[in-house]
Amino acid sequence: MEFSVKSGSPEKQRSACIVVGVYEPRRLSPVAEQLDEISEGYISSLLRRGDLEGKPGQMLLLHHVPNILSERVLLVGCGKERELNERQYRQIIDKTIKTLNETGSMEAVCFLTELHVKGRDTYWKVRHAVETTQDGLYNFDQLKSRKGETRRPLRKIVFNVPTRRELSVGEDAIRHGLAISSGMSLCKDVANMPPNICNPAYLAEEAKKLANDHKNVSVDIVDEAKMKELGMNSYLAVGRGSENESIMSVINYQGGKSGDAPIVFVGKGLTFDSGGISIKPADGMDEMKYDMGGAAGVLGLMKSIAELQLPMNIVGVLAGCENMPGSRAYRPGDILTTMSGQTVEVLNTDAEGRLVLCDALSYVERFNPDVVIDLATLTGACVIALGRHATGLLSSHNPLAHELLNASEQSGDRAWRMPLWEEYQDQLDSPFADFSNLGGREAGTITAACFLSRFTKKYNWAHLDIAGTAWRSGKNKGSTGRPVPMLTQYLLNKTDLADES
Repeated sequence: MEFSVKSGSPEKQRSACIVVGVYEPRRLSPVAEQLDEISEGYISSLLRRGDLEGKPGQMLLLHHVPNILSERVLLVGCGKERELNERQYRQIIDKTIKTLNETGSMEAVCFLTELHVKGRDTYWKVRHAVETTQDGLYNFDQLKSRKGETRRPLRKIVFNVPTRRELSVGEDAIRHGLAISSGMSLCKDVANMPPNICNPAYLAEEAKKLANDHKNVSVDIVDEAKMKELGMNSYLAVGRGSENESIMSVINYQGGKSGDAPIVFVGKGLTFDSGGISIKPADGMDEMKYDMGGAAGVLGLMKSIAELQLPMNIVGVLAGCENMPGSRAYRPGDILTTMSGQTVEVLNTDAEGRLVLCDALSYVERFNPDVVIDLATLTGACVIALGRHATGLLSSHNPLAHELLNASEQSGDRAWRMPLWEEYQDQLDSPFADFSNLGGREAGTITAACFLSRFTKKYNWAHLDIAGTAWRSGKNKGSTGRPVPMLTQYLLNKTDLADES
């Protein structure tokens, strides 16, 4: 899709389609009023007949409107003007783009970016229009033998901004939106790939492709032999039941000064999680290919960073592994010695993500990081607590937590902070090891984060539990590309580019 911005009057647009808004009840937006005046009341007469009420998401496609240069005019219902919020704006953009894609309009000039969205400026409206468009048109059909193709798909969209002074702001918004969308698409592609293709070695290859495409990106591979040397026994134990080798891919992005402390992202990469000996129920087990959503998110984030060429040093770790039952698989009752030297009693082999992450979190100490953020589809308890709308955020560092929450609100990729109080740590007590890998049914998301916190004492750290937000279930199941938008926004806020947003 090609995006651009311009500032111009609607009557001068010669395009396949002009898109304008109509508020409820049957009230024309300022741009639609201009078109109505030029067409000598043609649009308002249609509304008086009841062709469109202006309810959110209503669409009315008009052909050959009198005195209008464009072939079509698409009227879009925007609801009540004072009630137009961020969520409704994105829903309207999504419905508009899908309608345009089905009408044969290969290009369009969209004036919806001039709508008033409370508290949001032109940059936000253009950028979110780009991200929503790319997200809505995404389709994973690489493995289908017959691909459905739109005969005349939408290929170009121009977003109108109110004044010429805002053209540079709109251009920045498009650039940022495209970079975020590109990272989200990579995240989705990798996460949606079936586990017979996407294994830890596949993650490593995807990381290498990223390095090949960008000069300031390099990749180090930590295989099982190296893990053994480092004492990453907890990580190794999880993958012992699988014929696919555990591989940790370390992506280094050098955009800042040499020696600057990097920001490190660690993604859980369980390319399939059967539960191991503590095997999962059969129902829904196909979706356990998404247990590498954290690694997919880190990979997508690194692509967004590389395309934006952010002026900072970033390390992204893909903790690739597969948890399978077998004669070599680890067992409930095993006691593992982690890379940190702490010992863990295994109570359940389906609480495996934290056993992989804990060694990865110890490994990244070598980078002397500014901060470390891990992202993982870690607990079903997080889905019960927050549903599918918010990512669980837990952190031992208040300023970092506040930065992430702020980025989540700006990006629309929402997170909600949960407590990480000392009282919860007691649930991990073990009579045989330093602690166990399970804290019981109560506060499952919190005790999982408590477990990880014991390996993060040497740096500022936050944990994102994306179990509810990394993918959708049901008929339209698939990866969401989250939390790439939130984390990219977090990084943008730490640069001079934040002034543009």
